Amino acid sequence: MSEIKPVFLPERNRFALVDCDKRIGAAHYRDYEGADGVERVFFHTTVDEEYGGQGLASVLVKFALENTIAAGAKIVPVCPYVKAYVAKHKDYDEHLAQPTPAHLEILPRA
Repeated sequence: MSEIKPVFLPERNRFALVDCDKRIGAAHYRDYEGADGVERVFFHTTVDEEYGGQGLASVLVKFALENTIAAGAKIVPVCPYVKAYVAKHKDYDEHLAQPTPAHLEILPRA
C-alpha cells in the first residue's frame, strides 16, 4: 500500500511528492530577495507519468504554496502549472508577485 505525501526539501530548492521512499514528483523553486522580503520563484513542476491523473500535482502545489505563505514569502508563478493553479484559486492573489526579469535571471538554464 502506497502512502503518497508532500515534503519540503529546502536544501534541494524543491518540494517533493514521495511514495514511501521514492520521489515521484517535485515543485522546483529559487528564492529571490525582493524589496519586501523573500519571493519564491516556482519554475518547474513534475509528477511521474505512472502517477498521472490522480490530482497529485495539485496536492504538491497546494502544499508548496501554503508552506511559502507560512514562511512569509511571496509566490512568483513562472511554472505553467503553478500559474494555472493560482489563477483558479483566487485566495492566493494577495500572496503573489509578478515575475520580473530579475526573477528569471536566478533560474537554472536548461
